[in-house]
Parts: sequence; structure tokens; C-alpha cells
Amino acid sequence: MSAQFFSKLSQNYIELLKDDEYYDITIEVGEDPNIPINRNNNTNDLVHIRLPNISSEIFQIILEYIYGGILPLNMNDTSDFLKVLVAADNLHLEDLVDYLQKYLVENKFFSLSSKEFLQKVRPYKKLLNNQLYEDIVNSHMNPDIEPANNISPPRNIKIEKIIDSKIVNLDIVSIFSKWIDKTVIINNSKYDHLRELYLPYKFKLLLRGSRDGFTPKKFHELCDGKDNTVTFIKVKGSEEILGGYNPLEWETTGKWCKTNDSFIFSFKGKNVKNAILSNVIDANSALDFSSTCGPTFGCDLNICNEYDEHDEYIAFDATYCKKVFYERNIRDTEEAFPIEDYEVFQIIRK
Repeated sequence: MSAQFFSKLSQNYIELLKDDEYYDITIEVGEDPNIPINRNNNTNDLVHIRLPNISSEIFQIILEYIYGGILPLNMNDTSDFLKVLVAADNLHLEDLVDYLQKYLVENKFFSLSSKEFLQKVRPYKKLLNNQLYEDIVNSHMNPDIEPANNISPPRNIKIEKIIDSKIVNLDIVSIFSKWIDKTVIINNSKYDHLRELYLPYKFKLLLRGSRDGFTPKKFHELCDGKDNTVTFIKVKGSEEILGGYNPLEWETTGKWCKTNDSFIFSFKGKNVKNAILSNVIDANSALDFSSTCGPTFGCDLNICNEYDEHDEYIAFDATYCKKVFYERNIRDTEEAFPIEDYEVFQIIRK
């Protein structure tokens, strides 16, 4: 993958770059002064330039930009982009500097660990917009400070490679994955999701209500025997997303099932700042395996049909959240809610 620039470059001189027979400038790059770029046996150079602070690999990228307007975007390390940015700034290539700054902001910055920031971003502080740099620093030093910029996850991460969902985004997937692995306590940091996306799992779609139907029977047909599942529910007529995690296999036994590791949660739309996490406190009644229930977590996230497993539970008043067996209410009301859609995924570590 590469970007091409021809707004200020009249034509492609890549072939000329490859031809080392005729030249009037010798440029030496890197710390070793004995390794010049574009050198041959001709010693009648008109100009001799040394650039000891630019490596030969980075300068080759710069040359391809100068001669052909081509910039490779498949560099694996963020620091490589920053090194090209430094070189472009030193050589006063303003178009390239502007492009790289925008590309890095949209694809690489905020979703960095503290270690990555210290090693790969801080050394290039002078190249970054002052407000942007301050936002990044503040997000690491004080995770409760709201950044001045509207920050989105890196656009180079494709959600379809992680999860096929019509309900949740990568922010929600990331915070849910952290809950699974117990790497974060919700409300400990309102902007923790900005610092680093945590995506160690793939999510295999087992059921989507709008595709497969909303009956308990269909739920058990597609999900029984599957362990490590998460359910995401979109509440009709609102931005609410409800859900729960079941580490065990779903069954149709008509009994309560015991587990200490299940939890339920809610989001106000696709923003994780106001997420609610509620862990099970009565393990004996964590899950309901009744044939007339869909993915039901105690009475605390109840997705049931009071009559028949073949009927759609979205038509009855048995979809509600009532705090009984989990530690917190995940909704502001215990009234029944209609379901717009719901999805069940089996999570698999990559």
C-alpha cells in the first residue's frame, strides 16, 4: 500500500533515480560517512552533501517521494513513520510533513501504551501539534482528563476482522475484552479506551435476532453447547446496549446454573465512558437455562417468554432488568423493554 503525490511533482523520475551513471550531487546518509547514496566511480561531483542523522533506509523512502511522489504506507513500526516525518521536516518537504502528521493522527496516536508513547512518540515532540501532544500526555498522566480533540480509534483496524456486529463497535469490544481478562475496572478511568484498544479475541457470530428470529427455541438451537459467549442487546427506541457474559455452555435443562464468572453490562449508545459493569454476587442463580428463556442472567437481565418456546419474547413483558443476583442495576428502570435486535457471539482467543 502506498500514497502518491503529484500536485507539485510534474512527472515521475523513478527511472532516473535508478540510473547511477550520471549525477552531479553525492549525498551521504547515516552515521557511517563511507556509505554514500547514488555513488559510482565518477569523482567529479559538483555538490557533496552529508546527512548523518538520516538512515539510508529512511532516505530511500524520501528519494522515492521526491522522484516519484510515492510514499509506502506498509511500514510496520510507528517509529518508522516518525523517522520519515523527521527527515521530511529537516528537508523542508512541507506537503509530506502535513500528510504524515494527518496520517499518524488518524491511524496511530492515541491508541498507544505508555511504553510505546515514551519510546516512539516523545522523542519527536517538536514535530507534533502542541495541543495534540498535550492531549496525549494528559491522557496518560491523568486518565480522567477529557481530551480537547474528538478522538476515534485507529482507522487502520478493521472491525470486520474482529467481529461481525450491527450493534457494537471496537470501543465496546475492547472494554468488554478487558472485563473478560480483568485488566481494567470500569469507572477507574473514563478514557481508558482511548489509550490502547485491547483486542485479543475474535468473536464468532452464533445468532442474530433480525436474521435468525427472536424465539427461545432458536436461541437454544444455535447456542446450546457453546461456551464463552457474550450477548449484545439493542433496546428498541433508544441508544441503550445491554448484555451479558456466560463462561459456561448454554443448556436447556430448566434449571438455574451456577458460575462465579458471569457478568452483565450496559452502554449508553456506542460510547464506553458511562458503561456499567455488574458482576454476579449469587453464583447459584447466575444463569437461567429454561426452555422459554433466551440468554438470561438471573433476573438481572431477563430475556424470556412466559408462554411457549416457539413464541417471540419481544412480544411479551418478560424482557427486563431487575437487580437480584448481580451487584448493580444496569438500567435506570425495571420496566420491560422491547428488543430491536440482539446478537450472541462465542469469543475465541486469537
